[in-house]
Amino acid sequence: MKFVQIIEMKTKKIDELRNLAEEFDAKVQGRNTDTHVLICQDRDVADRYFVIVEFPSPEAAKQNDELPETKEFAEKQAKLLDGPPSFYNLDVIDEQGG
Repeated sequence: MKFVQIIEMKTKKIDELRNLAEEFDAKVQGRNTDTHVLICQDRDVADRYFVIVEFPSPEAAKQNDELPETKEFAEKQAKLLDGPPSFYNLDVIDEQGG
């Protein structure tokens, strides 16, 4: 079953955060288990962002979470945020469209 994680965060340092994410992606290339990532900016709330990450399964998400680089990324990310992020862990029960 597919698994989606949504991470909600506030930051005034989105460019720095995106650069950090690119560095992370380069470090874990070939070992990361996500299949699709969206970074979205809230149109209604200043400096609020959502990262939507798709995995083939909850187990794949856990495998990705256990990479040492993931923990390092989370620590560096926390320093760029205006507060702690919120995580939503979702099982995909239906999928429609292309």
